[in-house]
Amino acid sequence: MVAAECIRHRPLRNELRIRRVSRGMDARPDRSSPTVVEADIPARLDRLPWGPFHTRVVAALGITWILDGLEVTLAGTVAGALKASPVLHFSNADVGLAASAYLAGAVLGALFFGWLTDRIGRKKLFFITLAVYLCATAATAFSWDLWSFALFRFLTGAGIGGEYAAINSTIQELIPARVRGWTDLVINGSFWIGAALGALGAVVLLDPAVIDPELGWRLAFLIGALLALVILFMRLWLPESPRWLMIHGRAEEAERIVADIERKVLDAGAPLPSESLPRIRLHGRSHTPLAEVARTLLRRHRRRTLVGLSLMTAQAFFYNAIFFTYALVLTDFYDVRADQVGWYILPFAAGNFLGPLILGRLFDALGRRPMIAFTYIMSGVLLAGSGYLFAQGVLTSTQQTLAWMVIFFFASAAASSAYLTVSETFPLEIRALAIAFFYAVGTGVGGVAGPWLFGALIDTGSRTSVFGGYLLGAGLMVAAGVIAALFSIPAERKPLEQVARPLAFID
Repeated sequence: MVAAECIRHRPLRNELRIRRVSRGMDARPDRSSPTVVEADIPARLDRLPWGPFHTRVVAALGITWILDGLEVTLAGTVAGALKASPVLHFSNADVGLAASAYLAGAVLGALFFGWLTDRIGRKKLFFITLAVYLCATAATAFSWDLWSFALFRFLTGAGIGGEYAAINSTIQELIPARVRGWTDLVINGSFWIGAALGALGAVVLLDPAVIDPELGWRLAFLIGALLALVILFMRLWLPESPRWLMIHGRAEEAERIVADIERKVLDAGAPLPSESLPRIRLHGRSHTPLAEVARTLLRRHRRRTLVGLSLMTAQAFFYNAIFFTYALVLTDFYDVRADQVGWYILPFAAGNFLGPLILGRLFDALGRRPMIAFTYIMSGVLLAGSGYLFAQGVLTSTQQTLAWMVIFFFASAAASSAYLTVSETFPLEIRALAIAFFYAVGTGVGGVAGPWLFGALIDTGSRTSVFGGYLLGAGLMVAAGVIAALFSIPAERKPLEQVARPLAFID
């Protein structure tokens, strides 16, 4: 109790926490050569007990994944309406092309905005990428042909792709190490809350007894724009990442943010642990040259790069190929009406959200390597089995949905762990760009081609052809699981700076 009281009343003064050493005449922040920062900021963030601050972070960042889930689900559930639209009159291949345009935009948006995130900060990108998304998804509602629809979907994807880099890096840098895995998986898994909302919205908006389907699918895309407006206000209170500020020579600002968080914890009646905290010394820098980024990914951490590429590519193909064409399988092979597809997505979304929620704790308790390998391999095996039953024509639409629900209970945790892996196993200076790189390559290789390929396979009308696509996705997941079992990093409950030492670290 005495120790706790000491912590409670100890002055949180900057000069007691950080030390800046000036070299040369110019000691301004964001100049890499003159400034050395010594601080215990990372350790202080990791020792924090869970409090209202962390809950608000989860809410403000998790809603982005809800937004993405809403977008992807709406795009999938309105497929039937787009095909029946007297204005657009899409074919299955056109639906797949539009999905691929969205993913291509996400790839390029992730790379560009990920690069900006490491240069100008996480918080600024929150608003830039959200503004891009808001405008583009609203414009989608006014599409007049295939190419206008594809363009607006491309721009919408660019906004969402940029969100991935900024949001995942912030999660890693604000959440304590002991619960980082579970928190990251749950936030990424909240995508499926958005999927459920999108499914319910589509059931109403695509019901011809309620509204004209040609107007309904347009209103569906406006839902995302309205939700984005809510997110803008929720993000106003989020701070910049103290770790990012520290590496950019702005240690005093980082100190103020961490001290404010600590005060709120103490005011809530949760005393801080009184143990001695390790300090870290870093060269301040304004940015990291792309040549150094390449050396880090391809030489210094090439094994981690192999793991990241394997996990991201496999899950991107697995998810995007199946989910973007989910409605087409139901309508073309099971004769489900387009306005009823949303009801089938609800149990599917439930399985996807429950997977990270239930299995996420094990990623911190049992460890990253065994859980990543298990969820990837299990997903592949189950998809191959259900794909065989689909090819034999022995499943009803309800049974097919239940099979997918079980498969994606594991696959959702696996996919979320891919983002966790590439977020926490690379140095602070390139974290956002590394996330963007792996997302872009994985989605570009596995995600963009997947919807187009499956759309074409479904167009053949052959269950055997679609089964071949399922086998490809299953094989990629199993292979990625084996690679994870052999080479992934045991990052559970470890500080980020221990998992991946910063490039600017000073011994």
